[in-house]
Amino acid sequence: MGKATRNRWLRFFAVCGMLVSLFPVAGESQQAQTAESLLIGPGDMVHVQVFDTPELEEHARVTDAGELPLILGGNVKVAALTPEGAARAIEKVLLNGHYLLHPQVLVTVDEFVTQKVSVMGEVKAPGAYPINTPRSVLDVLTMAGGLTDLADRKIVIERHGTGEKVAYYFSNEPGVAIDTSVRVDPGDEVVVPRAGIVYVLGDVARPGGYTMTNNEARISVLELVARAGGTNHSAVPSHAKLIRKSGGGYVETPLPLSAMQKGKRADMQLQPADIVYVPFSYMRNFTLQASGIAASVGSAAVYKF
Repeated sequence: MGKATRNRWLRFFAVCGMLVSLFPVAGESQQAQTAESLLIGPGDMVHVQVFDTPELEEHARVTDAGELPLILGGNVKVAALTPEGAARAIEKVLLNGHYLLHPQVLVTVDEFVTQKVSVMGEVKAPGAYPINTPRSVLDVLTMAGGLTDLADRKIVIERHGTGEKVAYYFSNEPGVAIDTSVRVDPGDEVVVPRAGIVYVLGDVARPGGYTMTNNEARISVLELVARAGGTNHSAVPSHAKLIRKSGGGYVETPLPLSAMQKGKRADMQLQPADIVYVPFSYMRNFTLQASGIAASVGSAAVYKF
């Protein structure tokens, strides 16, 4: 293809691009905005085209300082810009340097150096996964094998380049999880923390730890006792204790579990790491101290919801 023909095609595509920007096709505007949200970073390979000036076309790699070396105009800062923003920055340099009267620049990224997304925390296969385009957080979590039984539903995505932290709540309801899904870009980091665990020990059917992985990510005293199969006949729920970690130690408070079970006292929400202790009888372990109860948490079985 000759230079003259090539230039005519470039002018044609430029006009088409302006028309599309003025009259976006339904359903394509959101996709375009998503693609443009990818930011240029150090090490990326960038393709610069200047309409009607093919001698200024170049493929160059962004320096560690985030600058792009131009054939004319020296270095221009493009890191943390979209390709559209980088094109406008280059146009400004060419205009202010009196190199061109009406520069029209097109910038595309040939290769993102950070074409991986890191998935860490409570997923079945944490690691770095290659992605060349933005993907939904659900897609990325699927690449990592999905959530573990101990995963918290409150997921955090850290944006590459800006450090912005985006929160995503992975609902147990499929429709909500899909409708509220957020974008993950190449270079981003996805962190899935461990869910909070609460413990019920003593004279219950299944003592142990229970993860707070229901759709509300919380649990009450009565819900916890019910998950543990309820209190045994030999238990003394009227003398139950709530043990909560505070600072470097534990604070023990009476817990009116019997009155809660009878509807005479309101149920209460628990915090992660709380311990509910139900005594066996008036004669057995009734005087067990908070520190001794807390010490048995390490050997407690952990159950998922």
